[in-house]
Amino acid sequence: MKKIIVASVFGIAVMLTAGSVFAAEKAPQKVIDLANTELVKLGSDPAIVQAVKAENAKGKTLAQIKEKDVKWMATPGVVDYMKALMDNPCGKRLKEIRKSAPYYAELFVMDNLGANVCMSDKTSDYWQGDEPKFTESYKGGKGAVHVGDVKFDDSTQAYTVQVSVPVKDGAAVIGAMTIGIDMDKLK
Repeated sequence: MKKIIVASVFGIAVMLTAGSVFAAEKAPQKVIDLANTELVKLGSDPAIVQAVKAENAKGKTLAQIKEKDVKWMATPGVVDYMKALMDNPCGKRLKEIRKSAPYYAELFVMDNLGANVCMSDKTSDYWQGDEPKFTESYKGGKGAVHVGDVKFDDSTQAYTVQVSVPVKDGAAVIGAMTIGIDMDKLK
């Protein structure tokens, strides 16, 4: 049995298990300020709103989404149905946004059930609907800004904070968007 040691040093929780170090730290105020100004505006970008509206109109069931999620997580690399979410107009817009600031590590957009609509890079899973990045930003259609903790992200290989914002069509919350902020590149 592995021993787990948990310690808190200067607000950073550190866990040591069999030679691995995992750190979780509260997001600094500059990330919170960025979330409530610049990032929340991204949820009203026309290309993003249009893509979420179109995806919601498909009427997918949660069972269909979960089935695709299992397939997604079992598939190594990037295959055609994943690439389509990076190459659609919304995915291309996310890549433009990512290039606009050095601290954007990844971006992805979810529909009203938490399924991926588009992404700048492959996500580790297809369905985000059971995770705070979706549940706290979509908020059952009420919308809110959610700022996660600083964590090491395997998909970007960087210490990031995931900031999630509602996607809005006017005043209506129709989905959510997550922006990974690379802490080493945020000045």
